[in-house]
This record gives sequence, C-alpha cells and structure tokens, in this order.
Amino acid sequence: MSILFSKIVLGSLELQNHLVMSPMTRNRATGNIPNALMAEYYTQRATAGLIITEGASPSPNGLGYPRIPGIFSKAQVDGWKHITDAVHAKGAKMFLQIMHCGRIAHTLNLPAGANVLAPSAVASAGEMYTDTEGMKPLPVPKMMTGEDIKSTIAEFVQAAKNAVTAGFDGIELHSANGYLLEQFIRPNTNQRTDAYGGTIENRSRFVLEVAKAAIDAIGKDRVGIRLSPFGVFNDMPLYDTMAADYTYLAKQLNTLGLLYIHIVDHSPMGAPSVPESMKETFRNLFTRTLILSGGYDSERAENDLAAGKCDLIAVGRPFLANPDLVTRWKTGASVNAPDMATFYTPGAKGYTDYPVLGQ
Repeated sequence: MSILFSKIVLGSLELQNHLVMSPMTRNRATGNIPNALMAEYYTQRATAGLIITEGASPSPNGLGYPRIPGIFSKAQVDGWKHITDAVHAKGAKMFLQIMHCGRIAHTLNLPAGANVLAPSAVASAGEMYTDTEGMKPLPVPKMMTGEDIKSTIAEFVQAAKNAVTAGFDGIELHSANGYLLEQFIRPNTNQRTDAYGGTIENRSRFVLEVAKAAIDAIGKDRVGIRLSPFGVFNDMPLYDTMAADYTYLAKQLNTLGLLYIHIVDHSPMGAPSVPESMKETFRNLFTRTLILSGGYDSERAENDLAAGKCDLIAVGRPFLANPDLVTRWKTGASVNAPDMATFYTPGAKGYTDYPVLGQ
C-alpha cells in the first residue's frame, strides 16, 4: 500500500494524498494581481494533496520582482478567491505563501512610494531583472527602523487575514531563500545592534514575532513556515553556528505550535545539501507536521515517508512540467521535462501548455 498516494490529516484538513506542490515564483501576475491564467495553472495541478502558492507580497514594499502577486489589495484578494474556489472544486487544499522580498528587490519593480527594506543596509550581490530596463544591480536597502519592523509585522498579519478572506486554507511564511524573514536570521544580512540583532535569540525575534502574530490572527492550524537551513540562495553564505541557530529556531517554532515546518534543500540544483542530521533535528524537536522538499521522485518520496523522516513531500519542477504528476507517478508513466527558458516569462507558454497523458 502506497503511503504517498493515501489520504492524510493536516491539522483540521484532510488531504487527498501526501504530495505537496511547492511554492514556485512564476511571474505571471501582471500588475501584481492574480488572474485567470494563474487560475488555470493551479487548477490543472489540483490533484496534489496541498498546493502552496508562489510567494505573494504582504505589502507594496515586499514585491521585489516583476509580475509577482500581492495579498494587500481588494483586487488581489478577489483574484485569489477565483483561484481558491477552482482549486477546492478539484479536491486540493491550498495555502498562500507570504513572501516579503526585503533586499532582494529593485525599485523599478516596486510601485511609487514603496521602499527596498532590510534588517541592515547591506546590498546583496547579483542583479535582478526589471521589465523596463532589463538586468540591474541590486540596490543598497534601507535599514528598517523600529517603526518599520512594527508596521511590517502588521502587514504580515493583515496579509494572513486577507488570505483567509480569499478562501485559502492557511498561509506559509517564507523564511527561506534569502528573503526578508531569513535576512533577519542570518548574520551577514543582519548587522543590527538592537533587540533584533546579534545573538540568535535576537536575530530570530522578528521571524518568531511574525509567526506568533499570524497565529494570533488566524489560528495555529492555519500557519506554516518555510526554512532553508544551509541554503545559500540570494547571497546567504554558510557560517559556523548555523546548525545551532536552526536548532534554536526549531525549538521556538515548536513552542509556538504552528501547523508545519517546510524544509527546502536546494542540493539537487547544485547548492550545499542540508545535512541529514539537521533534518533529523527538526524531526525530533518539532512535534507537528514536517514537510521535506528537494529533488524528490516517487520512489524516494515513498521511502522517506515510510522511514518516518517527514509527513509530507513537496515537489516543484515535476509539478511545474506535469499538471497530472500524481497520475504519472502512480502509474509509472514518463514525465515531461521542465522548460527553464519559460519559468519566469509572461504568458501561457511553459506555464499552462504542458501536455497531460493521452494528449
């Protein structure tokens, strides 16, 4: 009997299988508003047990990239509501990933009046694409004041409430991959000397305050978090106390009692691997649901579930290129290869036109 394709209870939800569609930035939200093309994309993939959306910004300041959706305006909430209704009708549950880009942003991608914010005024290495001027170096962000921190926590809370209004079953706080929440955790991006900088107790304060505020607003069964220990994406180098820091985080998140922790491992794409010992630490210290992701095929997914390494398996690119991934994995059918050239381009090509079995 396959575990992967059997039902599972997640908090107060019953999922139709143990497969999660990972959050993946796709840059199709023209004007930062979710649209009919996005509804088609997500609905095509609603045989997953749980769909976690691409990152949606809690405020104009958090938009960062071109054509990413938000969750701070009525038009955005209405756009998402069409998507959640369609996905629920097909049987999947759906969480909104809330992503504030922080310093991984360019002013040309932000609306008038918005600012590139970060824990400290430290620019990230690298460049970012803008629709108006092409590739541009990442700017030096504005160091967040105490007032900025308070208002940003309030934006996350309102975003969580907006997600529930839009019909989502819950939210995932994006505290991975070098974005704002992780920028507070990591010492290279957080050089503050106040209560939000220095020790791990201080560097994790913002993340834990956001998580607690979201739980207080919508309930612990509706809040998950994504972490990338040992991740180096977006200029986040490895450092000596990382294992100890993330062990501390695991304990604190367990105390908060939120629904799940989602660990991302980018080693299949050439990044350093997350040590098995780190994954085991989260498994041992966090008593609710653990989601693992990173280069899974059906066999490895089944094996890790059977071994009790995690409760759910998240997959990204296989779902991106195979709307009917569940059927393909169940039947052992071959899978479509993803077209990397169309990952972030506007329009339907490489987004909603991947063939399903029998086409």
